[in-house]
Amino acid sequence: MEYETAEGQIAPLHTYEQAVEWINNLIPFGIRPGLERIEQLMQLLGNPHRRLKFIHVAGTNGKGSTCAFLTRVLIESGYDVGTFTSPYITKFTNRFQYNGKDIPEETLLRVANRLYPLVQEMAATELGSPTMFEVSTALAIVYYAEECYPDVVVWETGLGGRMDVTNIVHPIVSVITNVGYDHTDILGDTLELIAGEKAGIIKPGVPVVTSVDQPEVIEVLARKAEDCRTTMYLAGRDYTAERLQGDAHSQSFHFQGPFREMDIEIGMQGDHQCANAGLAMMTLEVLRQYMAFVLDDEPLLSGFRHTFWAGRLEKVSDEPPIVLDGAHNPEGAASLVKSIPQTYTYNKLHMLAGMLENKQHEPVFRHLLSIADTLILTEPDFRRKMDADRLYDLVRQIQQDMNKTEVEIIVERDWKQALELLKSRTEREDLGVVTGTLYLISDVRATLLHQSDSEKGW
Repeated sequence: MEYETAEGQIAPLHTYEQAVEWINNLIPFGIRPGLERIEQLMQLLGNPHRRLKFIHVAGTNGKGSTCAFLTRVLIESGYDVGTFTSPYITKFTNRFQYNGKDIPEETLLRVANRLYPLVQEMAATELGSPTMFEVSTALAIVYYAEECYPDVVVWETGLGGRMDVTNIVHPIVSVITNVGYDHTDILGDTLELIAGEKAGIIKPGVPVVTSVDQPEVIEVLARKAEDCRTTMYLAGRDYTAERLQGDAHSQSFHFQGPFREMDIEIGMQGDHQCANAGLAMMTLEVLRQYMAFVLDDEPLLSGFRHTFWAGRLEKVSDEPPIVLDGAHNPEGAASLVKSIPQTYTYNKLHMLAGMLENKQHEPVFRHLLSIADTLILTEPDFRRKMDADRLYDLVRQIQQDMNKTEVEIIVERDWKQALELLKSRTEREDLGVVTGTLYLISDVRATLLHQSDSEKGW
């Protein structure tokens, strides 16, 4: 069957698989911060992003979970919601959701064919070809503005904020989860520099909600909010989310904000998820109070209770007990190490970890070694993987520095064999944890949940 573009030309992409392959083949153009190409692409499309309402979410960790809380509560409250996130865990279409469901494959193909000639046209100019993430972002905007028309779009940054492609939008509220050391090669190597990049999503007159807690980071964000003449709602000052109790199934926290207070139960695990849920709640309060969003208690509480986000302290197996958590940077590893003993009871803790090359490995493994009995090092199935032997040398050095010689460290390059090793070592009263890059989490999750058609990527 021949597909035609809107202009009546024969479309170059005939199947969903071809469309995804075309977009992924733009990966070699890399991550190129800057908005010139996406601005040009939007102009060629008639600036569809100007017709949408966005909740723009940036931060080092917790972006995906915060987006998930916002999406679920808004859907349960009766709103049509678009959600754009990355990376994806199971399938390329996960990035583009409408009311919690992936973009249909045929719609993605149709929109990709619309973008294809424009991308070719731009590639021939001095701007060069749009990157994979730029084309994905454009695809999301066209999908929401011209195909499904959501009331609001929950819009996650790819990397940073100021020069991130997603920053082409003018949101109704900006959200900054936290600021830590990740992507230091692009965003800078101090918290102030990284915070300056994240603060780039703060816009004139648009309220900003944040759960950052470092004084130097708060100062950077507050200065930007002041320059933009807008209000910043800060965790610990303008609202609080205090954990009350929890078990392996759920936990609850007390939210107190400027407009109301209430106890909220969530199904997601870990202290940090109370912080993310509190941040989402404060964001919803801003929408309710200033933008006339109708958010009644019952659907709101139900939304928080039923929010789920794959690969974040997610228990995927009972026999043996195995939990997945994509803790690929120091802050994520610190949250994992705090949350595991808080959430689960176990005899021994066996961990499987694989990393990408460009991450801060030393602080991550200092955290992991502090609670592990066994640490299996492997390699994710991805081109920028960290060599397992090099990782072993580094971890051995950290182990000696920490005097944690009782932790057994094993190298198994093949992640499938490493997973079998983890399963065989994890007794019924133990706990197995798979952590590190989401590329590893994605493959392990697909294997344990028997998802044979799983895709993965950034």
